[in-house]
Order: sequence, then C-alpha cells, then structure tokens
Amino acid sequence: RDVVLRPGLLQGLRQYWLLQRPAVYLFPSSKGRRGVKRPISDKVVWYAVQRAAQRAGLTQKVGPHTLRHCFGTHLLESGTDMRTIQLLMGHSRLSDTTLYLRLSGRHLRTARNPLDQLHLPAAVEETEQ
Repeated sequence: RDVVLRPGLLQGLRQYWLLQRPAVYLFPSSKGRRGVKRPISDKVVWYAVQRAAQRAGLTQKVGPHTLRHCFGTHLLESGTDMRTIQLLMGHSRLSDTTLYLRLSGRHLRTARNPLDQLHLPAAVEETEQ
C-alpha cells in the first residue's frame, strides 16, 4: 500500500530517526513495560489524541480514527474527487471511502444548485407569474 506523506512531515520523521536511531520500530515502546523491541501500543496513540483534543478545547469524543474521517472529509470539501480520496485512504472499494465522509452543514449550505444557474426566457417568466 502506498503511503502519501507531506514533504515537511517526511523531513520531520527523518530528523527524528537520525536523532533517535530506533533499533526496530520507528516508534518503539518504552524500556519499562513492553520493551524497546516492540512498537508503541494503540493506547499510547489513543491517549495522545485525547490529550491533543483537550488542549485544543474540543468537547466531543475524539480518537485516532476521527483523524481518518477528518482527512477524507477535508479532502472532499476542498474539491478532491472521490477516486483520489479512495486511493489516499487506501480503500479497495469506493463504498468504504464513502463511510468516512461527513460533509459539514456549512459546506452543504454553500453548495450551488445547478438549477439556480438556468436563465429562463422573459416570456416564460411572465406567464408563470
């Protein structure tokens, strides 16, 4: 599966690797509980997202999976086509991708109705009134 990383993030990960020189995993567990030959647990990631959400002042429930939903939704709202979103999210079926997308109310209210773009001839408009 291809992974798309922004250049800045890739550079940051490279710098982290150069400084830490992890033996096996890029993000190893601590020496104490699981040992450095194992990756960090999913709970470590979950708690990090929870702390970040609290610091950001978010009141709704947020977890790592929320980031996937937001990623797909932001791509869609910025005009990215569904096939590209599907590939970026690593889904084999488009139906899986659609489960992640939740358009904001603001985005739905600003959507342009193509019928509003029609210009009726003056004679038709007068007979309808």
